[in-house]
Amino acid sequence: MTLQLGDTAPDFEAQTTAGPIRFYDWIGDSWAVLFSHPKDFTPVCTTELGYMAKIKPEFDRRDVKIIGLSVDPVDRHSEWARDIEETQGHAPNYPVIGDADFNVSKLYGMLPADTSGDPAARTPAENQTVRNVFVIGPDKKIKLILVYPMSTGRNFDEVLRVLDSLQLTAKHQVSTPVNWSPGEEVIISGSVSDEQAKEIYPDGWRSPRPYIRIVPQPGEPVAS
Repeated sequence: MTLQLGDTAPDFEAQTTAGPIRFYDWIGDSWAVLFSHPKDFTPVCTTELGYMAKIKPEFDRRDVKIIGLSVDPVDRHSEWARDIEETQGHAPNYPVIGDADFNVSKLYGMLPADTSGDPAARTPAENQTVRNVFVIGPDKKIKLILVYPMSTGRNFDEVLRVLDSLQLTAKHQVSTPVNWSPGEEVIISGSVSDEQAKEIYPDGWRSPRPYIRIVPQPGEPVAS
């Protein structure tokens, strides 16, 4: 199964470090970030889990729930959490899915459908494709997919930036330009006619080309 932007995120039941969940019920009306890991006790993932714990308040302010996943049982996650806290300064303060049956990894297209066997017998390299970030909206649609190699740590500050863009553009008929940060100018969406734009932006816009209509960001930026 190959998931694409705009697809409905698969629902599932799973055991996590915070107890059993049904994914849709856990998300509720919030946004969600699901980020996956090939194996417990891997060095790059250790740094990532610790950093996500450190910046969790930033996700909370945006009404975004975060959940990790690793292809190992939940009891191994608990052991790993101690290492994460000791080496990174922050233990995971969000659920981590134990995907020992590979169910979620297969549902989300991160492992082949015929994957089976004992997860403890698999190496991180065999699970190297379990390195995705999925951003899921309150409508349960997939808004962002990022795939990283095992050798490269993920930039979760960038995930926050993209979330700011996604939440802004979901509320207003605008797009965000290259390297945009909250509070900077935005572009009026192409689906908005000039006549409609005049009603929304009575002060007009800056237009270096007819198809580029630049205006101040509407609303207040989430990030301080």
